[in-house]
This record gives sequence, structure tokens and C-alpha cells, in this order.
Amino acid sequence: MVEYDPYAYAVQEDPYPVYARLREEAPAYWSERLRFWALSRHADVLRGFRDVEVYSSAYGVSVDDDAFHENAHRTMSFLALDPPRHTRMRGLVSRAFTPRRVSELEPRIREIAVGHLEAVADQGQCDLIADFAGKFPMDVISELLGVPTEDRAELRTWADEMVHREDGQVGMPEAAVAAGLHSIQYFQRMLAERRVQSRDDLLGALLVAEIDGDRLSDDEIVGFLVLMIVAGNETTTKLIGNALYWMGRHPDQRARVEADPALIPNWVEETLRYDNSTQALARRAARDVPLHGQTIREGDKVVLLVGSANRDPRVFEDPDRFDLERDTRRGLHFGQGTHFCLGASLARLEGRVALEEIQRRLPAWQVREEGAARVHSVNVRGFARLPIAFAPGRAAA
Repeated sequence: MVEYDPYAYAVQEDPYPVYARLREEAPAYWSERLRFWALSRHADVLRGFRDVEVYSSAYGVSVDDDAFHENAHRTMSFLALDPPRHTRMRGLVSRAFTPRRVSELEPRIREIAVGHLEAVADQGQCDLIADFAGKFPMDVISELLGVPTEDRAELRTWADEMVHREDGQVGMPEAAVAAGLHSIQYFQRMLAERRVQSRDDLLGALLVAEIDGDRLSDDEIVGFLVLMIVAGNETTTKLIGNALYWMGRHPDQRARVEADPALIPNWVEETLRYDNSTQALARRAARDVPLHGQTIREGDKVVLLVGSANRDPRVFEDPDRFDLERDTRRGLHFGQGTHFCLGASLARLEGRVALEEIQRRLPAWQVREEGAARVHSVNVRGFARLPIAFAPGRAAA
């Protein structure tokens, strides 16, 4: 019988054969040791996202047991809320985090990307993560929130520590807990300062967001800010690294995007489907659920295997093929339904801008796989190091 252990598979080069076996042999898989169900088929994961009355988010989305509890909303914000509390808070946050506010950032996002890439363009080599992908998304989030430049490296460190796990480590390490606490305290201080002197940024907009006289509490704002530096930073960092890694392994697809840069948005979407940075999200069964000849009991933990759903051949033809012209609209990389990712438009914008500027400013780039190292995390998949070489000082027109 196939076995699934997210702690063992977190750093594997290719966990997808295991997912394929789960989909066929154990689509509702029970881990006796880790005490959760894992759902691997697209239809089941889709229902897990959409049916909030059956699959509750009230305990958060973490695979780690010690981060899966009734107070998870303090650091996971509305990710750890069900309607109507989720509806209320998401509505208030959406008043500040609008598509227009995101789209207006594109010139500044491009300026940030260019600045980081020009700093290494003459070197002929760099670590894509340390020198670009690890800095760029945090700078964008920081611009949105009004975080001072001198504080951003520390925020990046805390965000990394919150998701890092050592080999064989089950549960949240002390460093991750401490990083979460530091982040909360940082944003509490920042919020107190802004109540004295507000600014025209996302945090300022959160302070005044209102629906029929209802506003966000300080704890709700701080929880959302912590979510932003983790979900809004780590996932985009991994997206950029995964995009170059897999494109480097598919020269036929690379030739197509180099001949037609209009395919870059497709590059973003196919990377998200093919090897998404968020592999698994947890739910809690709100009632008994008969499924595939078994019964998920009320109160059981359920892990939605997003990475498996996006490779389900019932939905995607030849799913293990990396194809820029694939229809990815049924991909579940940003979730579905009530909990569809609020930051999806920002992630797509950052991904597109990053890849456009890498193509222009680091021509003939090549991934040096021998120096690559994957991040150690139970549900985030991507690279901690990804060395690349490129033609120095030859930015494309």
C-alpha cells in the first residue's frame, strides 16, 4: 500500500509518482501516525475548497498539528475563519486590497525587479533565490504595507523561519514559533505608530476600511499583515525559482517563450499547475463524510493535496508534461470558492514582471542544478538556493 508523509516528501525532487499512486490506490488516505486524511483527486480537493459547511477552515490550513487549532486566525488571518466571520473580514480587507491598487503598482514592481537584477547583471552568475527571488516579493509587499527598507531583510528572515523544517522534524520548531511572535510584535508596533500618523498605503487603507460602520480590529489587521509576509512572500519566491528550474529542463518550451514573450503569462500559469509552491492545505471535517468507501469522521483533519489535484489525468491530459499552451483554468493552485487566494492577481503580476525582466536582463541564463537546494517545509515546495549562470552585461533590447 502506498504511504504519504508530507515531512518525508517535502524536499524530494519528484513527489508526483506518489501522488499518482494515491489517486488510484488510496484517494481517501488515512495516516495513522500523523492522524489526518489526505485527498488527492481533483474532484475531492475541489469540493474540499468549495464546501465550507463540510470542510472547515476554523483551525487554519497548516499540516503541522501544533499550528492547527482554534486560535489559528491570530497568525493566519481569515484563512482560519469560516463564514460568516470569514465573509466579514475578507470583505473589509478587500476594501483596501483592491485589484486597482495592485495594478497601479506595476511600474514600481518592475522598478524593484530591475534594480535587483541590474545589481547582478555584470557578474555572469548569481543565486536566483538569495539575490533576486527572495528579495523581490518581500520588497513588493513592503511597498504595499509601507515597511521601511531597513526592516525588510529581518522580515524575510522571519518569514523563512516560519515555514522552515529540518529533515524528519514533525511540528513547528521553536525558531518558527519565535519568528511568528517577532512578526506579530513588529506589526503591533507599526500599527500603533500608524494610528498616530497614517499614510497612503495598504496599512493606512486597512485602518479606515469600513462596511456599514464595521471596521477591522487591531488583532485582525496584525493577523493579516503576518499572513501577507508569509503567504505573499514565500509562495512568489518559490514560483519564480520553480519557473526557471522547470523551463530550464524543457528547452522546447523555452524556445517558444523566447520566440514569443507574450507566452510569459502562460509560463507563470503552467508553473503553478505543474509544480505549485503550495502543495497541501488542511481542513477540519465539520461532519461525517462518506468518501471512496470510507468515512471521514467529524473533527478529523483533512489535507487537500493541491499538487496532486493539479496533475490529475481526469482533468488534465498528459498532466506530467510541461506545456505552455495548456488550458490551466481548472488548476487549483490559488484554491477555489470562498477561500480563493486574495493575492492571486498580485502573485500573477509579480511572476510575469519577474520573468519578463529575467529574460531581458539575464540573457542565456542556465540553471546550475548541482548547486541547487530545496527548501525544507511541510507544504511549501521550491528552492532555498538556485544558482544560475548567464551572459553578463548583455541586457536584451
